[in-house]
Amino acid sequence: MDDKQRIAARIAKELKHGDIVNLGIGIPTMVVDYLPQDVSVFIHSENGILGVGPTPSPSEVDPDLVNAGKQPVTVMTGAAYFDSASSFAMIRGGHIDVSILGALQVDEQGRIANWAVPGASVLGVGGAMDLLEGSKKVIVATTHCTKEGKPKLLGQVDYPLTSLRRVDLIVTELALFKVTNEGLILMEMSPKASLEEIRSKTEASFQIGGELVQWS
Repeated sequence: MDDKQRIAARIAKELKHGDIVNLGIGIPTMVVDYLPQDVSVFIHSENGILGVGPTPSPSEVDPDLVNAGKQPVTVMTGAAYFDSASSFAMIRGGHIDVSILGALQVDEQGRIANWAVPGASVLGVGGAMDLLEGSKKVIVATTHCTKEGKPKLLGQVDYPLTSLRRVDLIVTELALFKVTNEGLILMEMSPKASLEEIRSKTEASFQIGGELVQWS
């Protein structure tokens, strides 16, 4: 299991039976492949699907059936299709229980930047702003550092914030942080991580929540 798969698998354990869940582009789309067998959720894609299924095998790919990131998907029995206006009405109306989003940067208050890089062209804002404001719970799925080895969890972000709303959980390949009014609290570590490594790769200040555990 690689780092991205490890992140997706840990986040899947946070979902509850019956949740309506939106998966952002990137690592979040992998969560559907790690859902516990006794947990059934409804995966929402903002391009107009409720009932997205596991990632298709090469033989199952339908070029006309994709998610918001234009990746091939499957659908579950009873899935529904609708237009973007209806999809965003679900988001803005508070009908999404959990949104799982990627992030370019996260500040120590738990606010994320994930829609634009200064100096780079923007293809489109996407739905991240709506999902942050409209979802009941938001979980960030991101690698702990950039490809260049720079921390993504910062005291202050350099990129434009997506929303002033704080997320609820941050999960990386090294750790799980809970976001509170007092800031970031380290709750769990990956079996492959150490507290010293997490400290060295995290610019944002954080506290340790009680007895620090390793997730399985």
